[in-house]
Amino acid sequence: MAKLKVGVLISGRGSNMAALIAAAKAADYPAEVAVVVSNVAGAPGLKIAQDAGIATVAIPHKGFPDRETFDRAVSAELEKHGVGLVALAGFMRIQSPWFPAHWKDRIINIHPSLLPYHPGSNAYKQAYEEGVRVSGCTAHFVTEQLDQGPVILQDVFHIRVGEDTLDDIKARGKELEAKVLSQAVQLYVNDQLVVKDKKVIFRPGHLQG
Repeated sequence: MAKLKVGVLISGRGSNMAALIAAAKAADYPAEVAVVVSNVAGAPGLKIAQDAGIATVAIPHKGFPDRETFDRAVSAELEKHGVGLVALAGFMRIQSPWFPAHWKDRIINIHPSLLPYHPGSNAYKQAYEEGVRVSGCTAHFVTEQLDQGPVILQDVFHIRVGEDTLDDIKARGKELEAKVLSQAVQLYVNDQLVVKDKKVIFRPGHLQG
């Protein structure tokens, strides 16, 4: 069967995007990265995707009068490449309500915290400064409410307070993010997820990793 085409949105290095590209190389992985779109023309992740033979598009948001106009341009590019699922992988741009409504239940984000704790930006820094002993990451469906969509998967790591630096925490978190995003995409494509009453319900099935 043909693999589902995924469009990935990035703003920077694209480490989670690269992990998804690597996972998709497996013959039995049900998705492929069809296009990578960035709102930053010089995002390093674009070069990684290009080297992997994946189509890339830079759409700088500063060239648009408002968020929705930009979002519609991004959406048109995704649709041009036949995308069936959107993955936000370090996309540092708050979207207009139009985008998650248009891609309802077809857009997944990977967030660097155990939501609902530490929403928004600099989540690992928040965890570090608060001295929490457990942090992690969350893959969730994107809705109009920032970082409040139905949770798909979470994974955790322990923080050695007084020993771990912020860089240690970020490195440990990034390792988990890469795994959780690719697993969430796999669950979605294998039709093992259903959203009911704003919560994700799992259907039986096999999950790699």
